[in-house]
Amino acid sequence: MRAGAIQLNARDDFSHNLSTADRLVREAASRGAELVVLPEVWSTIGPRDVMRGGAQTLEGEAISWARATAAKLGVDLVAGSIVERTRAADTNPAGPPRCANTSVHVGRDGDVLAVYRKIHLFDVEIEGQVHAESATFDGGSEVVTSTLGDPERTTLGMSICFDLRFPELYRILALRGAEVVTVPSAFTLPTTRDHWEPLLRARAIENQCFVVAPNQIGEHPGGNRSGGRSLIVDPWGTVLACAPDTECAIVAELDLSRGRAIRTRLPTLARRRPDAYDWGAEREEGRGGRRGPA
Repeated sequence: MRAGAIQLNARDDFSHNLSTADRLVREAASRGAELVVLPEVWSTIGPRDVMRGGAQTLEGEAISWARATAAKLGVDLVAGSIVERTRAADTNPAGPPRCANTSVHVGRDGDVLAVYRKIHLFDVEIEGQVHAESATFDGGSEVVTSTLGDPERTTLGMSICFDLRFPELYRILALRGAEVVTVPSAFTLPTTRDHWEPLLRARAIENQCFVVAPNQIGEHPGGNRSGGRSLIVDPWGTVLACAPDTECAIVAELDLSRGRAIRTRLPTLARRRPDAYDWGAEREEGRGGRRGPA
């Protein structure tokens, strides 16, 4: 199976973003990609009012385009993530719209096969800049796998950006059979520089899966900058493709038989010891760290 990752410099202009995404998805497909993945918030990006103003439902233009394009090109298309206006917003029309950071897997016939809403929201401070994703988005709560349209019906695991720092999610995806995991992202420039590749390779190695990780690149409205370097990584941790510092599509061959051979010869998933992993106290104390003696 060939996979493509699309690297974009999204703006607060949906028409512009859609035109670029359409061109690069078609380029990836023309280079043989059967699975194509867009980055996080490709439909619109910017300050909170911009994100809310550009929010769409899953019946909106962004996912309608994704469905038509996947069917026309005959590809599995993971439509990165969009700013989804959730139906919960309809119950409170006087208040600010509620949104989710939502990734959608569209199958080769144009049907929506899976919807994943980002679980871990990006509420952090990076080099003095505060990011408060929870001010715009409601977090999801469901771990999501889907099925690709290749002859072997490969299991796909879905995640988004900041999820990458939470290995529990990826272990669950692997235990549910995911052999390919998508990580559409808008990783900041500093964290792309220092953390992006090590984290992606770690998730691939420890879960013995392929990782397709398209990232945004460059400056966005509001001054945030994304670091690019979109990657496709194999289950050994080898980087199969890395994007240059520009908008582009990268494509790589995913040798699924090699991935399965790695799981057989180095059976870390099969050698797990769930009986030894007692999370009881740690689960309660994890927010503030484990307490010492009084």
